[in-house]
Amino acid sequence: MENAIVVDKLSKNFEVTQREPGMSGAFASLINPKKKKVVAVKKISFSVQPGELVGFIGPNGAGKTTTLKMLSGLLYPTSGFVSVLDHDPWNKAHPFLKSISLVMGQKNQLWWDLPAMDTFELNREMYELKTLDYERNLEELVNLLDVGKLLSTPVRKLSLGQRMKMELIAALIHRPKVLFLDEPTIGLDLVAQKALRDFIYDYNKKYNATILLTSHNMNDLVDLARRVIVINDGQLIFDGALEQLTKNYAKEKLIKVTLSEEEGIEKIKSIGKIKSMSYPQVVLSVPRSTTAVAAAELLQNFAVSDLTIEETPVEEIIRKVFKKVK
Repeated sequence: MENAIVVDKLSKNFEVTQREPGMSGAFASLINPKKKKVVAVKKISFSVQPGELVGFIGPNGAGKTTTLKMLSGLLYPTSGFVSVLDHDPWNKAHPFLKSISLVMGQKNQLWWDLPAMDTFELNREMYELKTLDYERNLEELVNLLDVGKLLSTPVRKLSLGQRMKMELIAALIHRPKVLFLDEPTIGLDLVAQKALRDFIYDYNKKYNATILLTSHNMNDLVDLARRVIVINDGQLIFDGALEQLTKNYAKEKLIKVTLSEEEGIEKIKSIGKIKSMSYPQVVLSVPRSTTAVAAAELLQNFAVSDLTIEETPVEEIIRKVFKKVK
């Protein structure tokens, strides 16, 4: 198997009913409904190798979740070809279903009023896991996520971060080869986000799992994904290394300067675009090609106590990408 995931000219259209506001609009839509075709995904193509962890990103409504649902067999495409672990997802073959998992940060599979252990036991039966394999997998996941004291607590009494950890255990108890993660850190505090990112990274490395991750959290991408696929308005607009995305769309670098004297601070504007200025700190944006010259000019003409050169933040680069394709 050369590629764990193959997507070729994949498209998905939805037919929605248009309705005018008010009671008259509701009545008219019942008598003579007007249909509208919405194109959610437009002939996208990409492949993912076994063991790759790929960031799949885009603005709200870009088609990310729709794509993941097609890859996992939840939605049937309008056209195109998909292969996941050499399976057609929509056939829902048992070996395929036992080899993948889909985790959605805004949905849950845990029984709300029961302890998470009850869901784990149900999944053990669904995936036909041997008792020894189940117990070994469960112990490892519980220890990695540090939730041993919470297994008997009803899900409704868990914090969001604790619930997401339990969701991951439920999704990984059968040790899937392909994992689709849709906004797994959404709504979590910084500590919980870091814990989940560390776990995802370790799971990917330890089991050579293929992971497709969607997220609006740029830290998820920086910490986890070396490669990103960017989708906007249902179309694939970039597929490559995160560093290459930076080079393509970040034409400037940031120079952060700490001054020891305030005199002449206004003259700094002649060197680059001021991003922020609050003595003693100034942040300048300068073209990548003139970064060294700008830094030298700052050091020669101003009382500089500290100077650093940094890349444009990833989230700003992504905003530029989306803005450019609108």
